[in-house]
Amino acid sequence: MKVAFLVAPEGVEQVELTDPWDAVTDAGSTPHLVSTESGTIQAFNHLDKADTFPVDADLDTARSQDYDALVLPGGVANPDALRMDKRAVAFVKGFFEDGRPVAAICHAPWSLIEADVLRGRTLTSWPSLQTDIRNAGGTWVDEEVKVCTGGPNTLITSRNPGDLPAFCETFVREFGAKA
Repeated sequence: MKVAFLVAPEGVEQVELTDPWDAVTDAGSTPHLVSTESGTIQAFNHLDKADTFPVDADLDTARSQDYDALVLPGGVANPDALRMDKRAVAFVKGFFEDGRPVAAICHAPWSLIEADVLRGRTLTSWPSLQTDIRNAGGTWVDEEVKVCTGGPNTLITSRNPGDLPAFCETFVREFGAKA
């Protein structure tokens, strides 16, 4: 299984990238870093610069159809930049249109809101997104991990880095069920 990790050139919360990446690798699947620009991305530990990571494909060449599943890591700046990029929004929307699973953590649902894919869906996120999610037609819940199958695909969401163990375990299981 080939899993896309969509991130902006700067602002992804490092642990929300690396822990899910390791979970995908440990499950025997292939993670692939996709970004709005080629080269490398700059991760952060909250507001402090952390490591850089090489981009496997940029949105000028990557197509959502090339992947079996999508992971959207958070951080505040990362999804805010992605939702402003029409290519990123179209990439995300493609997974919903084709019925492929998506996992999003923390602030990452901002990209889902912009893609207009939350109507009738139940999800969780960083608490400050709850009004945005409701305004986009979704139902927000305060849960460690939420699996929503009430739509064209399976959507797995979590609130914050503290939820990463449950998030990774759940999305790996759900992605495997879709393989």
